[in-house]
Amino acid sequence: MRVLMMIDGLAGGGAEKVVLTLAEGMQQMGHEVTVFSLRDVCDYALPANVHYQVLADHSRAPWRKLTELSRRAAMLDRAIRAAEKQRGRFDLAISNLHKTDRIARRSRELRPDRLWFCVHGVLSNTYLGHRTGLDRWLKQRKIAQVYHRQNMISVSQAVADDLVTKLGLTLKASKVINNPFDIDAIRQLAAAPCEWAGKPYLVHVGRFHEQKRHDRLMKAYALSGLQAPLMLVGTGSEARTAALKALADALGIADRVVFMGFQANPFPLIKHAALLVLSSDNEGFGNVLVESLICGTPVVSTDCPGGPHEILESTGMARGLAEVNEHSLAEKMREGFLQPLPIREEALQKYGIRAICQRYLSLANE
Repeated sequence: MRVLMMIDGLAGGGAEKVVLTLAEGMQQMGHEVTVFSLRDVCDYALPANVHYQVLADHSRAPWRKLTELSRRAAMLDRAIRAAEKQRGRFDLAISNLHKTDRIARRSRELRPDRLWFCVHGVLSNTYLGHRTGLDRWLKQRKIAQVYHRQNMISVSQAVADDLVTKLGLTLKASKVINNPFDIDAIRQLAAAPCEWAGKPYLVHVGRFHEQKRHDRLMKAYALSGLQAPLMLVGTGSEARTAALKALADALGIADRVVFMGFQANPFPLIKHAALLVLSSDNEGFGNVLVESLICGTPVVSTDCPGGPHEILESTGMARGLAEVNEHSLAEKMREGFLQPLPIREEALQKYGIRAICQRYLSLANE
C-alpha cells in the first residue's frame, strides 16, 4: 500500500512525532510511505526509507495572504502528480494539523474517498475558546468549510465528540484512533543512565505554553506540601520561563522546583520519577501520560477536555484524575506520591505502534 502523510512542518510537537512514528511503523510493515512537509522545519530524525519532501511556500507577492490556500493547494497537487507518476497512486492520504487541512481540502488530486483529516486537539478550545460573538461565528464557519462531510480521524473520543457537539459538524465518516507508541523503543531509551535514579521526585514534561498551565502545576505543588523536588522538563520563551521562576519564588518553592530544560531523551527522568503530573487545560490525547505508564511511572492529571480521562480510565489510573483546579490537583499529587496506583500493563498494548498502524491502514478499505 502507498500512503501519503501531510503536515505543516515537523517542529518538535506531539502531532509531528505521531506522524513520523506512523510513517516508520507502516514502512516497517512493508508499506511505502511519503511525508510531505509544508514548512522547511524538522526537529526529529527522519525514519529510514520514508520518502520525505518539503513543499515550502516562498511567495513574496503583496497579495500572498489572499492567494495562499489556492496557491499552496496547486503546489501540493503538482507534488502529488509527480510522486504518483514516479511511484504509483496513493491508496491513502492523511492530513494533519489545521493549516495543512485547509490546503489539502482545496486539492484537486486528493479524492475524498482516500483523504482523511486527523484532528490532534480539541478544536473548540484551541480555535474558539477565546472568541465571542461574530468573531466566534466566523471562525466556526471557516472550520466547518474544511471538515463538513469529510472523513475524520480523532486521536481520542473526546476530540471526536467535540467535532459534533461543540462545532456542529456533520461528518462523512468518523474514526477514533489513538496515538501510536513504540513500546520497546521507549523502554530501551528509558534504560539509559539517570543521575536522579533512587531519589524521590515528581516530573512534568511539556513545553512552557499557556495550555499546559505550569502556573496551576506549581500552585498545586506548593499546596500539596510535598518536599520531593518537582522537575520541569521543557522550554519556552525567555519571558514565560522568567515568569514561572518568579512564581516559584513567590510561592516559596524555588528551592524544590528544578528547571531541567529540553531533554533529547526524557524517558530516564520519567522512569525514575515517583509520579508524572499533567496540569493542562486541554489535551487532544496526552502522549506523555502513555509514555510515563510505559516507563512504569504512575500519573495524575487534570480531568481536562481531551484524552487524559480515557487514558487513565483504561489503565486503572482513574483515581489520579483531578478537577481542573490547583486544589484538587494538589490532593491527587499528594495521594499519587504517597500511595502510587498499580499500572494495568495489559491495557498499554492497544497503544502499540503495529496495532495503531493497522487501524490507519484499514481506512483504505473503508
